[in-house]
Amino acid sequence: MTSTTPSRGRRRAPTKMERAAGKAAALQKPRVILALLLLLGLTSVMLLDGYLRSEIGNDARVRDGAAYDQVPQKILDGGPLLTFTGGTAKTRSVPKKTIVLTFDDGPTPTWTPQILKVLDDNDIEATFFMVGSMVSRYPGVVKDLVDQGNEVGIHTFTHVDLSYQGTGRLQRELKQTQLALAGAAGITTTLFRAPYSSEINAVDNYSWPVYKEIGNLGYTSVFVDTDSDDWKKPGVSKIVQWATPKNDKGAVVLMHDAGGDRSETVKALDTYIKKMKAKGYSFTTVSGAMAKLNGAPNGAGRTGATGSGQAVEAGVGQTGAGAGAGAGALGEQPGGAQSAPGSGSTDSSSSNSSNKVDVEQSGQQKATGSTLYEGKALIYAVAVAEWVLPLLSWLLLVVGVSVMGRFGMMLILARRHYRQRNRKRGKGGKFSWGPTVTRPVTVIVPAYNEKECIANTLHSLARSTHPIEIIVVDDGSTDGTKEIAESLGLPNVRVIRQENAGKPAALNNGVRNASDDIVVMMDGDTVFEPDAVHQLVQPFANPGIGAVAGNAKVGNRNTVIGAWQHIEYVMGFNLDRRMYDLLRCMPTIPGAIGAFRRDAVLEVGGMSEDTLAEDTDITIAMHRAGWRVVYQEHARAWTEAPSSLKQLWSQRYRWSYGTMQALWKHRKSLTDKGPSGRFGRIGMPLVVIFQIITPVLAPLIDVFTVYSMIFVDFWASLLAWLAVLVVQLVCAAYAFRLDREKYRYLAMLPLQQLAYRQMMYLVLIHSSVTALTGGRLRWQKLKRTGEVGTPAGVS
Repeated sequence: MTSTTPSRGRRRAPTKMERAAGKAAALQKPRVILALLLLLGLTSVMLLDGYLRSEIGNDARVRDGAAYDQVPQKILDGGPLLTFTGGTAKTRSVPKKTIVLTFDDGPTPTWTPQILKVLDDNDIEATFFMVGSMVSRYPGVVKDLVDQGNEVGIHTFTHVDLSYQGTGRLQRELKQTQLALAGAAGITTTLFRAPYSSEINAVDNYSWPVYKEIGNLGYTSVFVDTDSDDWKKPGVSKIVQWATPKNDKGAVVLMHDAGGDRSETVKALDTYIKKMKAKGYSFTTVSGAMAKLNGAPNGAGRTGATGSGQAVEAGVGQTGAGAGAGAGALGEQPGGAQSAPGSGSTDSSSSNSSNKVDVEQSGQQKATGSTLYEGKALIYAVAVAEWVLPLLSWLLLVVGVSVMGRFGMMLILARRHYRQRNRKRGKGGKFSWGPTVTRPVTVIVPAYNEKECIANTLHSLARSTHPIEIIVVDDGSTDGTKEIAESLGLPNVRVIRQENAGKPAALNNGVRNASDDIVVMMDGDTVFEPDAVHQLVQPFANPGIGAVAGNAKVGNRNTVIGAWQHIEYVMGFNLDRRMYDLLRCMPTIPGAIGAFRRDAVLEVGGMSEDTLAEDTDITIAMHRAGWRVVYQEHARAWTEAPSSLKQLWSQRYRWSYGTMQALWKHRKSLTDKGPSGRFGRIGMPLVVIFQIITPVLAPLIDVFTVYSMIFVDFWASLLAWLAVLVVQLVCAAYAFRLDREKYRYLAMLPLQQLAYRQMMYLVLIHSSVTALTGGRLRWQKLKRTGEVGTPAGVS
């Protein structure tokens, strides 16, 4: 049969397949970019969450017992409020019978609100030195705290000992915390307390340069007079006792609203406030205490220690270090600008009134401009991470259970299938499909540019031990495939030529021209063993069986890529297919070797062109038509697997996308009743879970493993990964045993898990993106070498 060619001189209009191919090609690049963006987004979310939880960049070193001879004695003997006016260090103490309550390490959604309630009930304010990462995670708590009239200070972003850090890390810790405060509550602050700091006399030669640098940036460093040691959980009475200043002195008192169970702190706080009020003490914030020291108890505390009277507008590059904090210097804001002492001063009456705050919060400024927007962006990003990571953790658990459950199911059901098929005696006697099938069958070979392989394919069929008719359907080849097939002069071979229309059309053409009631379908690059056809058609002794899947094996397995696919094929055909066969929900008859009742194929409408996985499509259709589909492991065919990563990607992309199309096309099988609905009730969910959802989410296992190895616990993560590898190795070894394959190829399994599996995940993700965006692909032709023949030793 010869195809009709268009007349010369007239330009042929593109076919439907060509138009679809053009559209698909145009859409591939955006989809790849989208897939990469999704991967980048996942990585970014994990890194951000890890940074917030101090898993990334964490430095747990804490300096202790260092010398202090380079620290001025007047500083060591001074008060808890350290400022730098014009570069000169100055300390100040809290006024007599005045308590500045300070809380470190928060906020937390559990304890900070309880502390705020106690403060509100007693009508006092406190100063909270907050960790930036916690601020970004719980912005609502911070906003409530500020709205209640309390004051905030910086306690770094990740709670590190700054004496071990360089200038770059120090400035990042400050700026990131300022951004977090800006995004959470719309403010920035000039107050600072270093992690692991205590009384000012504990400043040493390593921390002193840090405090000088921070002071020159315009911050007031706040130390402690009285430490409640509430973190030790000594009991309510001890916390109250240790927090009480001696001799009616004023004091900066340290408590905590985070870092563990703070129930004792909450209980002690109310008792402590009432006790100290009864003794005549007043409570204020750091800024309130500075205002008292400046002699402005009624609100003039916004002026600095030098009495410069500068008004402050944060977010425009200015921060009055002396605005209520008494630093008397201007410093760097998150925006990065820095002003010299005394520069940019304006009359306080000319300030925007919306930027003025209460005296007890005068260490804070309203965030504006880029600082505010960057801060909000940070808060939104953290909110996404806080939502996504728990979801991913649950999905990881689901994937882990699914993967291990699948391994368990495959091992148990594959063993049962093997024992059932190889039964020689016992209940039911020796296994048999029924009377031996000896009648002739038709083998259909669709071929498109298969000049390298077609001769080997037809010669292998000529050696068949079963009577066959061979129909070669040449699908518009341009490389002489038809001529090669005809020149071989093999008996019972018919060559039919058609215009290029795709594999489904070629197979349907072969079915229409078949002379026998059983048709065997194969690929043009596949080589059958001599008894493959005979073994393949034996299940048709059972009249309820409509299709049979054979056992496809990789012929070119002596390369790395070939060995990887060899492992995959052996596991797939000897574990997965045995499992599905036993459950009577086989999802796919492989294109390389499969047999059908001709009437059954015609009954379901033939090979459909609706999907790229015509083999999966027709298999599901036959299930729904009430036919049984089985697996015949003894019918072996050898196929040439893709020899390059590009070809492999192309093939698996089409397979996975086609499978999704077929499942979507037959989605109504979920509601089918009776025997025909078995695939919808059992097969469809298993395929969706094991072949789509689990592989799509499986990269989470690797991503979390790599993340844990780098940032959490390398050895524990490595052992967990090796444990999963051992389980996979056991499954693979059992599959190889069932198929009598050589175990040496299993040495490639670890590398397969590290490289090949990741590629298959990306292929499936790419396919999912294509499916979600409504793309189309065409039947793709892989480059063949013709190197696969019937293996030596097979007669």
